[in-house]
Amino acid sequence: MDRNLKIRKIRELLDAELLCGEDQLDREVYSACSSDMMSDVLAFVKDQAVLLTGLVNPQVMRTAEMMDMHCVVFVRGKNPTPEMVELAQSSGIVVMHSALRMYEACGTLYSAGLNGTKVAAE
Repeated sequence: MDRNLKIRKIRELLDAELLCGEDQLDREVYSACSSDMMSDVLAFVKDQAVLLTGLVNPQVMRTAEMMDMHCVVFVRGKNPTPEMVELAQSSGIVVMHSALRMYEACGTLYSAGLNGTKVAAE
């Protein structure tokens, strides 16, 4: 049941508030990653992905930019700083936040057909 999802649909599914990137809502993402450790994100992520995290740190936006991610969703009601939102805007990254816990948000996106990428065994 693998499929792509438009960011607009992700926003709807996660009942997320859009913080920046309204002009990017029709972009498609092909996979998702969730982590509060950016080193794990660097090891996993492919481009055209969405990152779900509860980590509120400028490194999140730098990582998303470096990995060519389209969207970052802050879960557990976390809010990025204005500086983080500004960095995302300048990089063309959609930023949202959701009250859902990470487990619920991931399950919701997975149930909608958005899968992660398999990671090679270490």
